Amino acid sequence: MLGEKNISSKNTKTSTDPDLLGLATSSTLDNVAERYLTIVNEGVAMKPISVFGLGYVGAVSAGCFADRGHTVIGVDTYQPKVDTINAGRSPIIEQDIGDIIASAVKNGRLSATTDTLETIKATDISMICVGTPSRANGSLELDYVRIVCEQIGAALRLINHFHVVVARSTMLPGTMQALVIPTLEKFSGKTAGRDFGVCNNPEFLRESTAVYDFYHPPKTVIGETDSDSGNIVASLYSDLPCPLIRTKIATAEMVKYTDNVWHALKVGFANEIGNLSKEVGVDGHDVMDIFCQDDKLNLSPYYLKPGFAFGGSCLPKDVRALTYKAKDLDLSVPILDAIIPSNTRQIERGLKLIMADGSKKKIGVLGFAFKAGTDDLRESPMVEVIERLIGKGYDLKLYDKNVTLASLVGANKDYILNHIPHIYRLMADSIDEILLHADTVVVGTHETDFEEILSKLTPSQNVVDLVRMRKLASATGYQGICW
Repeated sequence: MLGEKNISSKNTKTSTDPDLLGLATSSTLDNVAERYLTIVNEGVAMKPISVFGLGYVGAVSAGCFADRGHTVIGVDTYQPKVDTINAGRSPIIEQDIGDIIASAVKNGRLSATTDTLETIKATDISMICVGTPSRANGSLELDYVRIVCEQIGAALRLINHFHVVVARSTMLPGTMQALVIPTLEKFSGKTAGRDFGVCNNPEFLRESTAVYDFYHPPKTVIGETDSDSGNIVASLYSDLPCPLIRTKIATAEMVKYTDNVWHALKVGFANEIGNLSKEVGVDGHDVMDIFCQDDKLNLSPYYLKPGFAFGGSCLPKDVRALTYKAKDLDLSVPILDAIIPSNTRQIERGLKLIMADGSKKKIGVLGFAFKAGTDDLRESPMVEVIERLIGKGYDLKLYDKNVTLASLVGANKDYILNHIPHIYRLMADSIDEILLHADTVVVGTHETDFEEILSKLTPSQNVVDLVRMRKLASATGYQGICW
């Protein structure tokens, strides 16, 4: 993503111990640290770390960072949790974490307290791991985050060394900027990014395999206020075998939610496919096992780039056919049923952007096949946009070299002339003809030729980009549909 820095991590030797792979149910105090520490790179700088909140994420984070050689102080307002840690026991049930905590306490690398000030004095990094539970209306309860930020901020006021505050609690995009940073600044009297650092470092731990996930994360994401803070937090993870991604704070906040909602969607999708499969006499596991073997389209970044609606001869009709079959079987498939309405909403979103400036009635469309590199107009979402703009009285000109060629040589000619003749009459012969006509230029397909219009645009022309033509982003009046 624009503005992000991608740093390749070093792949280090990993254990093939069955326990490490989550295949065993217990481990011993004598060997658990040794098994996990085989991954630690000797060059990792050890940092004194405080972990605020000794629940699930906090206990695992505190134990594992201590296991890696850092000095860690856990902080919690609930004295029994503090006492449990100091006794060398885990406050949660999770494979291997009990042995890790016992070893770390025994070796003097892990302790716990209720004293925020003394903890901040003794550490360089504070990790916020308090809960953010749901309220009855679905919104997040952020009181625990606010309170711990007040306490950390008050302690920051009284120290002289540079301290980095790292939020690992799951918070919606904007929370760091609206709550965490202002609260820390108010109670410390200092400025974030200058006098102390702030980062967002979402965790990707699964219950029952959290220790394994800590040492083998799918990625490490750090949202940072400043590069110095990001460097300090990145040093904690530099040897782990995964991508290390540094980005904006709000992006890091959003990544965590995107991951979890995607996982929830996958579960629901697989269940609906399984239910449908059963009703037609097919084993849903067989179907999804085959589905998952496709890592080029199915389990890949393909189709996962935000942009305009889908169309063409396959996706719309096949979604409709499958949901019709479910209805015929009297089977509820709300996720599948939502796909077409969601796609329609994306068309409406594009229309809203195009019509945002009501004074601009001349529209030029660059690309209106259902995707670049084809002349296929069947169920093209751009055709839907064009027809609705015509119906609202807009003055349109359209250009698509592939569609123009098709109309001349015969491919799709019948469809163009017999199904959308009104669109055929609006077709232009060149990009320049579109630019001369348009108050608003709409980019509907990702053709390389369209990148060259930047130098030809006038300051008064708007650009609505539905496909992410990055070279056009500097144009005056530029709007992207999802960016």
